[in-house]
Amino acid sequence: MKKVIPVIVAVILIILIGAAGFGAKLLEKYSYSKERADLTEYFGIAGENDVPIILQDEQIEEHAKLFDGMCYFDMATVHKYFNDRFYEDKSENSLLYTTPDMVYANVIGTGTITGYDADFVESSENCDYTVSRYEGETLYIAADYVKKYANFSYELFTEPNHMQVYTEWDKRQTATVAKDTQVRYQGGIKSDILTDISAGDQVIVLEEMETWTKVKTQDSFIGYVENKRLGEKTEEEPVPVTDYVEPEYKANTRDYKINLGWHVIGGVDGNSTLDAAVSQTKGLNVISPTWFTLTGNEGEFSSFASASYVEKAHDMGLEVWALVGNVESVDVDMYTVLGKTSNRRHLILQLLAAVREYNLDGLNIDFENISLDAGEPFIQFIRELSIPCRKYGIVLSVDNYVPMNHTDHYDRAEQGVVADYVIIMGYDEHYNGSDEAGSVASINFVENGIKNTVADVPKEKVINALPFYTRIWETGAEGVSSQAVGMEMAQAYVADHDIAVRWDEETCQNYGEFQDGDRLCQVWLEDAESVKVKLNIMEKYEIAGVAAWRLGFETADVWDVIEEYMN
Repeated sequence: MKKVIPVIVAVILIILIGAAGFGAKLLEKYSYSKERADLTEYFGIAGENDVPIILQDEQIEEHAKLFDGMCYFDMATVHKYFNDRFYEDKSENSLLYTTPDMVYANVIGTGTITGYDADFVESSENCDYTVSRYEGETLYIAADYVKKYANFSYELFTEPNHMQVYTEWDKRQTATVAKDTQVRYQGGIKSDILTDISAGDQVIVLEEMETWTKVKTQDSFIGYVENKRLGEKTEEEPVPVTDYVEPEYKANTRDYKINLGWHVIGGVDGNSTLDAAVSQTKGLNVISPTWFTLTGNEGEFSSFASASYVEKAHDMGLEVWALVGNVESVDVDMYTVLGKTSNRRHLILQLLAAVREYNLDGLNIDFENISLDAGEPFIQFIRELSIPCRKYGIVLSVDNYVPMNHTDHYDRAEQGVVADYVIIMGYDEHYNGSDEAGSVASINFVENGIKNTVADVPKEKVINALPFYTRIWETGAEGVSSQAVGMEMAQAYVADHDIAVRWDEETCQNYGEFQDGDRLCQVWLEDAESVKVKLNIMEKYEIAGVAAWRLGFETADVWDVIEEYMN
């Protein structure tokens, strides 16, 4: 018996130890973790003035900054989420915002706002905070100033820093917390704790699962709560912020179709060719002489303008929208001209002086081959020029190439808001320097240009420009070359070389070719037939009218089909 007792005790001890271990494992498995998440890591906070942004119900990659107790957004964030009309002029240390009738300028690092109206008359106001400031090379704008021009709400939370931003106020589901509990990083009792919530608190329900629910707390922690800790769910409709009202941009558009012809003026003496240029036209109601060419980086331009030309055009029933171009401005840096506020202002003031001196009806801005970095300055120039044009009834039209991937930075959508007409240069599908021969304006090219433009611009502001020229192509051992000729010369070329032309359904043009030794000569003709098909497409999209490059290159029968389109 004495030998049995120790054995029994040992067995009991083994059982007790095993039970304790099993119980510990059960306790470990089913007990709630008390580990708390590192909130700096959770929000991705980098520095004491860094403020992560919760936009709607998700944290975005962009962060705000905290300066002097106020929240600031960097310029890229402002453009992406709130309003892209803010403009930074680094050369003159200013932040600009443009409305339909004013330009507001803030000297960066101050709270002073200076306004300039259509006549460049100044007014000023002072904010009780710094409107904008630099941190390194990055410009930050006070959230309260951004709110003047965008509808959104925000709330700043500290310990740790993060802010909640709402730009939309859709219906959402909420729940009342039934019992004190924790919000965890993931759905599981072993997941780290983000924050504590109390019975009676409201949370926003983001996603329901079998035993856990993804929620957002009132102080914008996003995590998971057990379903059994949540009470009744209800639907609520937040009250939207409507402090900012999008301004109305009144347009100087006409209530009839535009039929515009560009008149190439090579010098002052070229003004005497007006009669010849319009002699065979039908339905023409706007003429755009190529009068003004940029010559300097401070906004200077040369001029071939003539008051007698305008008077004669008016007597013919034509409006005059003078072209302002840069095609021949070889020594002009467009970023310098347009990127610096004082240069833009000088250019605008000189253009307005010319409008008054020559009694012009409009301006046609033809700035081509704008570099990517000059895209934003370009649209800021259009915004600022539109202010006096809008006030004084000056038609503002802007020319745009068709290839969208090359000119996205021209911002057609914004042009469609602030300018009166957006003109598609519906040609140069193949151009001098192209790697291969081809049509100047095939029908698919033209239609895609119109379709893509009306997707961004109101159709009543869109004008499509036709080519009155054809390219004669030669392809040989030395490569591809071409020359642009008018319609009459192209037809003479076909006749002189006895070329048999045929209608090409793919381009909707008459096509011809012939072999000259080792050279393949090709021509896709622009003529009355091809123009008519293009006009049919324009009618299909119900756009504002037609333009033509250039007067004097067309045959008389083209005007018959244009007149039919106009009527």
